[in-house]
Amino acid sequence: MKKITLAIALLVAPAVAQAWPWSKDMSEQISVKPQESVNPANPGMATYPEHSVPVQGTASFVKDMEAADKQKNPVPATQKSVELGGRLFGIYCTPCHGYAGKGDGLVGQKLVLQPYNLTADQTKQRSDGFIWGMMTFGGAVMPPYANDLSPTERWHVVNYVRKVLQQGGTVQANVNGR
Repeated sequence: MKKITLAIALLVAPAVAQAWPWSKDMSEQISVKPQESVNPANPGMATYPEHSVPVQGTASFVKDMEAADKQKNPVPATQKSVELGGRLFGIYCTPCHGYAGKGDGLVGQKLVLQPYNLTADQTKQRSDGFIWGMMTFGGAVMPPYANDLSPTERWHVVNYVRKVLQQGGTVQANVNGR
């Protein structure tokens, strides 16, 4: 009888656990929700800051890898761009590609298909647009980063890959951005 009671309790426990208060912790936060007023005394969405002006960036609307491959890099490979690209590479790319870009990151080592070696001749021969497109659309095992990195940030990463990883520079990818 005790075994049957224990078995029933184990089967019912997951259903009951969903009713606990912590089951909605992520959706019921103190943060401001989309289209929610930041000022209860003055309801409505917050307006844009005074004197704000939309700035045109390097937004790029490409439909596929073929179109991406034909793109030219609109971001000059300045020291600032390469450093920013290195920080972003350290955050988004090193888990699979490793700090040296050889496809030997900790996550990449566990994949059946190994990530691209970004320092290989095969990759060096590809266009900047191809590398940018891989970050945008993803690949066989690579997820797309279009939602995580802006178009300009992806170009900064391309500059880092070209100037530091492929030209034998010092690898300065730092996850903390220091």
